[in-house]
Amino acid sequence: MSSLAKLKVLDLTTHLSGPYCSMILADHGADVVKVENPNGGDPIRHSPPFQEGESAPFMLWNRNKRSVALDLKSKDDLRILQKMAEKADVMIENFRPGTARRLGIDYKAITQINPEVIYCSISGFGQTGPYAVRGGFDLIANAMSGLMSINGPADGPPFRIPMPVSDVCAGMHAAIGILLALNNRQNTGSGQYVDTSLFEAGISLGVYEAASVFANGEVPERLGQAHRGSAPYQMFKTADGYITVGGAQENFWVSLCKVLGCEHFLDDPKYKSKEERVKNHVRLAGDLSSFFEGYSTEEIWELLDEAGIPAGPVLNHVDVFNNPQTIERGMVESVRHSKVGDMKTLGSPVKLSKTPAEIQKSAPLLGEHRHQVLDDWNISK
Repeated sequence: MSSLAKLKVLDLTTHLSGPYCSMILADHGADVVKVENPNGGDPIRHSPPFQEGESAPFMLWNRNKRSVALDLKSKDDLRILQKMAEKADVMIENFRPGTARRLGIDYKAITQINPEVIYCSISGFGQTGPYAVRGGFDLIANAMSGLMSINGPADGPPFRIPMPVSDVCAGMHAAIGILLALNNRQNTGSGQYVDTSLFEAGISLGVYEAASVFANGEVPERLGQAHRGSAPYQMFKTADGYITVGGAQENFWVSLCKVLGCEHFLDDPKYKSKEERVKNHVRLAGDLSSFFEGYSTEEIWELLDEAGIPAGPVLNHVDVFNNPQTIERGMVESVRHSKVGDMKTLGSPVKLSKTPAEIQKSAPLLGEHRHQVLDDWNISK
C-alpha cells in the first residue's frame, strides 16, 4: 500500500506551483481529483510543446490525477464541489487571495461543512501583508525575493533564472505543510489552514544571502560562477566543455593543486585559507583556468574523481535523461496516456523503502473522470 493511500485530495489549482504539490501527493498514492473549468481547463493544457495535441508540460506534472470539470459559477456545480469538500481530507487552491472567498469556498466556508479538512492556499505573496492581493508568477517572485539580483555575471545585469524555482519550491513547501498538518490531525483530530507563497519560496532559497545580510547588513554582490562562502567552488572551461569543481574544503584544495600540478598555490598567502580564497576568488579562478583548459572534460573528471574531489561535467538535458545514474535512480519513468500512448515522464526523487512512489496513471483529459469520481466518492449528481 502507498504512503498516502485512501487520502482524498481536492485540487483546484492551475499552472505549476499547486499542481506540483498535488503531484507529490498523487505519486505517493493519494486520490487527487483535479477540478477544472469546463471552458479550457488548466491554462497549462495549452502550453507547448504538444504530443498528439496534448500539452507535454501539463502531462508531466498532472500524472496520477483524475479530472472533473466543474463551473464554479454554476450553483449546481458549486453544490457538487461542496459535497466533495465534505469528504475531502485535503483541499488545495492557488487563486489570487480573495477569489475563493467570493466563490464561497474559502477555508472558513469549507470548515463549516468539514472542520477536519486540511486546506492549503498557494499564492504569489501569501494571504496577509501589503502585497497579498497582488498577482504573482514565478518570474515576479524571483525578482522580488532577491534571487534575480544575485544571478548572472558579476559585472552584468540581473539574470532571470531559466527554471521555475519559486513555483516548484512553493509546491514542495505546500506538500510539506499538508503532511505536517495531516500528522497533527492524526494526533489531535483537528484540521488546519496551510498558507505559503512563491515569494516566500524564493526568499527561503537565499540561505547564504540571508546569513550574509543578517551578519553585516550589506547587499550581497552578484558573483557569476563563484560561491559566496567557498572557493574554488564553480565551473571551469575545459578543452572540450565545462567541469564543476567543489575544491574549497582544505583537503580537497590540497588534492586539487596536486592533480593540476600547481602545488605552488599552496604557499601563496592569498590562497592560504578558505577565507582568503573566497576573498580572492576572481584571481583564483583566473589562475586555475589555464590548468583546466589543458584537459578534456572526461580526462579531468576522471582525475578529480580518483583524487576524491567532488566534480562533475555540465550536462544538457538530453545528456541528463540518458545518463546511467539518472536511469538507475528511476528518474525516467514510462506511463501510458489514453490519447498519446506510451510516453516518458519524470520519476519521483523521494525513495521510500516500504511504500515507494508509483506513477500508475497518465495526466487526465479535461473532465475525463467526472462520473467515475462522483461514483467513487459516493456523491449524488
